Amino acid sequence: MQAWYARHLGIDVQAWGGAAFRWADAEGKPVDGTTVWSIASAESDSFAPSAAPFSIASRGPSIALSTAREAPMSLHDLSATTIDGKTQKLADYAGHVLLVANTASECGFTPQYTGLEALWRHYRDKGLVVLGFPSNDFGAQEPGTEAEIATFCATKFKVSFPMFAKVAVMGAAQSPVYRFLAADHGEPKWNFHKYLVGRDGRVIAAFPSGTAPEDPKLRAAIETALAAG
Repeated sequence: MQAWYARHLGIDVQAWGGAAFRWADAEGKPVDGTTVWSIASAESDSFAPSAAPFSIASRGPSIALSTAREAPMSLHDLSATTIDGKTQKLADYAGHVLLVANTASECGFTPQYTGLEALWRHYRDKGLVVLGFPSNDFGAQEPGTEAEIATFCATKFKVSFPMFAKVAVMGAAQSPVYRFLAADHGEPKWNFHKYLVGRDGRVIAAFPSGTAPEDPKLRAAIETALAAG
């Protein structure tokens, strides 16, 4: 049979001609109020909702699909857009310890850029990479474009560690990177929240905005992660 692929609600849907599909929960049970999606034939790749939820109006089999995305096992499973618009596979950082911060240009914590840059310069030869993700989520304190943010960081704080495009770090529009980071360690409560990620791509710890890059506890955690090999 010819396999067709489409996207609905951000998940991958695989269909065969003549088959009808219904949404189901993780145990395969139909979810009340969801819609059957059907494909007319193997020559068509467009989906349309069925008029009757859970009805099967096709000659093919009915296959239950889960609306839940398979959770990434590691940050390395994801990609992100750099501040200059390129796709960066986070797998390229495999084997490194990562310190990920949501940044903003007009925040009381903005001077932490200096400390983050210092951490990057001090530990990068030992395997640390600092990643900055600008976000306008808190107090609308990152209103600029990516080009403006890049210029600000370079001229004001001499930032040289990798910076990424603006993202949502919480809520319905939360980026996949922050969905992963926050899964077990909570969402950021403000700008310059920090996640420490091990060489295997798993989150080790989170540090709130008030924890400065110079904080001995943060530095000790970084050094422990680096020593873990």
